[in-house]
Amino acid sequence: MTDETTIVPLLEPREGIPPVIGDPAGLAEVVRAFAAGTGPVAVDAERASGYRYSGRAYLVQLRRAGAGSALIDPIRCPDLSELDAALADAEVVLHAASQDLPCLAELGFRPRELFDTELAGRLLGYERVGLGMMVENVLGFRLEKGHSAADWSTRPLPEDWLRYAALDVEVLVELRDRLHGELEAGGKLPWAREEFAWVLAHRTPPPRSDPWRRTSGIHKVRSARGLAVVRELWTLRDTLAREADLAPGRMLPDSAIVAAALELPRTTKSLTEIAPFTGRSARRHLREWLAAVNTARALPESRLPQPGAPGEGPPPANRWMDRDPVAARRLAAARTVVAALADEHHMPTENLLQPDAVRRLTWEPPPVIDDETVAARLRELGAREWQIALTAHPVAKALTRLETKGEI
Repeated sequence: MTDETTIVPLLEPREGIPPVIGDPAGLAEVVRAFAAGTGPVAVDAERASGYRYSGRAYLVQLRRAGAGSALIDPIRCPDLSELDAALADAEVVLHAASQDLPCLAELGFRPRELFDTELAGRLLGYERVGLGMMVENVLGFRLEKGHSAADWSTRPLPEDWLRYAALDVEVLVELRDRLHGELEAGGKLPWAREEFAWVLAHRTPPPRSDPWRRTSGIHKVRSARGLAVVRELWTLRDTLAREADLAPGRMLPDSAIVAAALELPRTTKSLTEIAPFTGRSARRHLREWLAAVNTARALPESRLPQPGAPGEGPPPANRWMDRDPVAARRLAAARTVVAALADEHHMPTENLLQPDAVRRLTWEPPPVIDDETVAARLRELGAREWQIALTAHPVAKALTRLETKGEI
């Protein structure tokens, strides 16, 4: 941990703010320079989350020894496949890689070897793993994070935003080097490599079924008719937001959807009496919102959605004792074991073994519980080999102990 009195603010990139590359000639020069550089390549991408529907990148930042830093405008340079080819053999350093890999892949940039500084921090037991805190605690530098939630689709990008963006990759390789050393010293480097490979192999999560069920506040809607209103409004909002490339919450907030599901308005006047529908974007589509509510109102009972999300695996853990007390005891025993192991190895429990894997294992365990069957089940559920090596035997032992005691 770095002493507060020794922390040095990072105020300017070492070579100044790089020019934003937005033409083929400039991009070709970046490709040439970075191909000639050495060592890992620090990469970051800025999106416009909360402002735009798409998850596309609106700025890509890179830094490599011998090449310096580069800022690329992917709106004007949407094909980074030549840069990708030039760096095919380089390790790419990202912070929270799963957030940036999809938008980089859209540009044709797909790392073959990864070092994720956030994930490394988690495996090492750092309590705060945001980039700013990691740089501060590990390297003793302070990054200004004032523009992390900015609308990066803005053009032209303000100079202070560009300074912030360049600083995000300024010391990322140095951070990587320190964390690599700590992982190696702690015997965790093979675990990290396996995690990094898994992240690269699982860039795009499968689409959720019934994504409308994740509407914030939906728990307030108790009737099937109300859930139908949520579904219709959510689906319409998603279509309109995609067409306008506007974040869905800016088109219509979740609170408006839930309020309409509870009040079931019949006229545009009654719709506008629900405060969130008076926003500028929402008012443009009042007739369409009302039509969606009326569609839900007219559905026959047989087509109404039911509470809960069928086919989504085990129910919420707080319902297990009522639904299946035996499974609830298995879950409690497995969680206790995983928590103790995570504490022993100084990392969050969710990084030692994914909570969903623990739930699914204990909700539907193998017919015969032993080290091999538990390991096989965890492997099916996406656990990595290092996780299985640490947890399969202790979890199997805990579950068989319950059987021996006659508690399951």
